[in-house]
Amino acid sequence: MSTESLLTMLDVRKAAVRGAVMGGVLEPLDLERFRPLLAGDEGTVAVKMAFSRDEESRYVIDVAIEADILAVCQRCLEPMPEHLSSESKLAVVWTDEEAVSLPRYLDPLILKEDSCNLWELVEDELILAMKPFNYHETGTCKRKTVSFFDPLIKEDVVEDKPNPFNVLEQLKPGNKH
Repeated sequence: MSTESLLTMLDVRKAAVRGAVMGGVLEPLDLERFRPLLAGDEGTVAVKMAFSRDEESRYVIDVAIEADILAVCQRCLEPMPEHLSSESKLAVVWTDEEAVSLPRYLDPLILKEDSCNLWELVEDELILAMKPFNYHETGTCKRKTVSFFDPLIKEDVVEDKPNPFNVLEQLKPGNKH
């Protein structure tokens, strides 16, 4: 795959008619909406896009993304390496009605104009590919996890302390102390 940066804007109709294939590499710093989901700016996002027309003369984009990023472990809140992989077949449409009529194997890409922001398209695909929760492997996570069946650890046991509401017991009518 190319180490060049991916084009930002492209006329998808012209690219589909020509049967264009392009690829490139982006950094998490390049992706404003995806970046806040990450634990750091390190990593790479490799993208390959193939533009074509299908049997129904629809404009179609095959998108393949491989990303190595730093996510946040939801147990210990430390950075962890994560690999994301996404493959999509998008049909370019201009209205919601066109999107509804697409076959199930095609995902709609609704455009308002001929040009498409490819970086935003990559961001959308990465956000969809991201797991809702990331965790280190249990043995490597810095936070100790306890199984339901593990015996209680001494510090987990709450010692018997006097109940502060026992004083109220004396105020009950008919209670003589």
